[in-house]
Amino acid sequence: MASETEGSEAQRQNNRRDKLLEAAAQLFSSQGYEATSMRDIAGAVGMLPGSVYYHFPSKEDLFVAVHDEGVRQITDSVREAVKGVTDPWERLEAAAAGHMEALLADNGFASVVTPEYSTKLGQATERLIAQRDAYERMFATFVDALPLPAGADRPMFRLGLLGMLNWARTWYRPGRKTPAEIGREMVRLLRQGPMG
Repeated sequence: MASETEGSEAQRQNNRRDKLLEAAAQLFSSQGYEATSMRDIAGAVGMLPGSVYYHFPSKEDLFVAVHDEGVRQITDSVREAVKGVTDPWERLEAAAAGHMEALLADNGFASVVTPEYSTKLGQATERLIAQRDAYERMFATFVDALPLPAGADRPMFRLGLLGMLNWARTWYRPGRKTPAEIGREMVRLLRQGPMG
């Protein structure tokens, strides 16, 4: 009986933690890190402010957890998109499509996965960069498999593509093309050039 009680308590704590992460993601995304307080986040889920610290010792730790979840969502989307795709260019297109679908999803998690926070979070900077670097290593394997011309700067190619994809958060509006179509088109532009 004790194990059932312990299990339901752990589940309840996980649910509260998940709700905190979702609320924090939305608030960090809409208000920014500096303008969002732990009190705001607690209020969004109907908790007392002190209760948030049971799950996260600081706002910085909470942000790192939100960022980690954003990276995980984007990573999962890319992995799902490239399943079974063996041609290197088609795989990179699929990866870009998966990246864009997750990046432009209507939730706050992916929107905090931007370099701007790496310079604002002091102690957390190394953890944020490590999370992004792990994701970029996956893209590096896709780029390394491409039949690029001899002497092509593969790291520059990868960084350029990721920069193009990530910049879409600032200009994308739903309309003519879906996020996946935009991701694929960006890869085609790099492959063929705008007049290709």
